[in-house]
Amino acid sequence: MPPPDLVHGLPAADAAAVLALGVPRELSPGEVLFRLGDRADAVYLIRSGRVSLALPMRLAGRDQDVVVEEYEPGHTLGWSALIPPHRFTLTATAPLGTSLLQFDRERLMAFCAAHPAIGYPLALNIAAVVGGRLQVFQAMWLREMQRTVDNAHA
Repeated sequence: MPPPDLVHGLPAADAAAVLALGVPRELSPGEVLFRLGDRADAVYLIRSGRVSLALPMRLAGRDQDVVVEEYEPGHTLGWSALIPPHRFTLTATAPLGTSLLQFDRERLMAFCAAHPAIGYPLALNIAAVVGGRLQVFQAMWLREMQRTVDNAHA
């Protein structure tokens, strides 16, 4: 398995130092890790299992979560913990038993401040996670815009 995206490109010793900051957390099948709008105090790295990210929507008169993406081992979730206003932008649920590493925001930020040579590439890795999410939403938006244009000209 390639290195987790959080520590991608870091020398092995630096990656190990970052990963050592994580606290193991287990999710049961169907358990919600966080909900849209919840206060974001931690970043998560999936060790095993899977996490679905969903956007709560009202469909056919009822509220339901529409899955936007699913992440597997090695992926980072919860970037909102590092960027104000520190609120989650989606709802995360484990569709099956899932093992995570949980990184407390304050502890991770203090580590990065004390080790800028590690903090800089770590920040770039988090930016890549955010950029990936932006690409997903851009593709969804473009599909919807195309559908709207097609319907208007049908």
